[in-house]
Amino acid sequence: MITDVIKILAPSALAFFIGILLTPILTAFLYKHRMWKKTNVALALDGGAATISQGLHNDEERKTPRMGGVVVWGSALLTTALLFLLANMFPNNVTEKLNFFSRNQTWLPLFTLIAGALCGLVDDYLVCRDQGSYKGGGLSLKTRLVFVFLLGLLGAWWFYVKLGMDTLHIPFWGDLYVGMLFVPLFILFVIGTYSGGIIDGVDGLSGGVFSAAYSAYAIIAFAGGQIDLAAYSSVVVGGLLAFLWFNIPPARFFNSETGTMALTTSLVVVAFLTKAVVPLLIIGFLLIATSASSLIQILSKKYRGGKKIFIVAPLHNHLQAMGWPPYKVTMRYWVIAMVLAVLGVIVALVG
Repeated sequence: MITDVIKILAPSALAFFIGILLTPILTAFLYKHRMWKKTNVALALDGGAATISQGLHNDEERKTPRMGGVVVWGSALLTTALLFLLANMFPNNVTEKLNFFSRNQTWLPLFTLIAGALCGLVDDYLVCRDQGSYKGGGLSLKTRLVFVFLLGLLGAWWFYVKLGMDTLHIPFWGDLYVGMLFVPLFILFVIGTYSGGIIDGVDGLSGGVFSAAYSAYAIIAFAGGQIDLAAYSSVVVGGLLAFLWFNIPPARFFNSETGTMALTTSLVVVAFLTKAVVPLLIIGFLLIATSASSLIQILSKKYRGGKKIFIVAPLHNHLQAMGWPPYKVTMRYWVIAMVLAVLGVIVALVG
């Protein structure tokens, strides 16, 4: 019991310190190469002018680099690799115990984390690029959604064919047989959770929300005896805390696509591995609410003659437009995220 707890917490602390050490190197690179948006946001998702968002973001004036998510997935990857190498090069009770890289628990979420990170990194680079006639913009939303869909399809195939998973656990009810419907359900969760990545819009906001979510799944995995998966989740939390150290106002860099795509897609894999998929609707509610607010705004403007539900979408920007200072939005989101994480853990463990 005690050794399992150490296996979970020690790598998390290691990931935090690796992230802290990695940050000065990343910061120097990002500022040297001017890796920030060169122009402010001009259009909303529905194609209309984003006049309010322009005032809230001020991208061209702040000159805050993107790609801060490298700290998160970079520290998680380095921690995993370091402990794996130590266990194989210097095998003993300590190194072998701390190594949490395993095919049945951590290979898939780590693969998803890196795959999403690399695609997001390409998008971030294109957004920041300012050479010749190319003035940023990044990968199109359609391209990113196709990539996430393919990543979800690969994950669904792995769960359904390789792991033989064809049920969905419904808390307080039992396992529901879904058969081949498991595949589209998995893809739907991946795309839906990824869409909540737009929560990365206020200094410190996404770091706190994702930290609460991954902490919840570390507890759920530990309670279910999936110690390696719990260690993986806690390592991501360690990387997130290192990122958050530098992302609190004023942010040194933004999580951006390389961070949010990696974290959202990997979170879904962790949820399915723990069979705590329905609790993800609670734990990740802020991601869902953020995505839903943008969708509701678009549909309202389209079918209600341009009328809006929110002053501006997504929800955190609406709160800013109401007069909430950014730090107030961030702190209250953190509180809600922690409460939702607790509720989600309770539902997962009791149900």
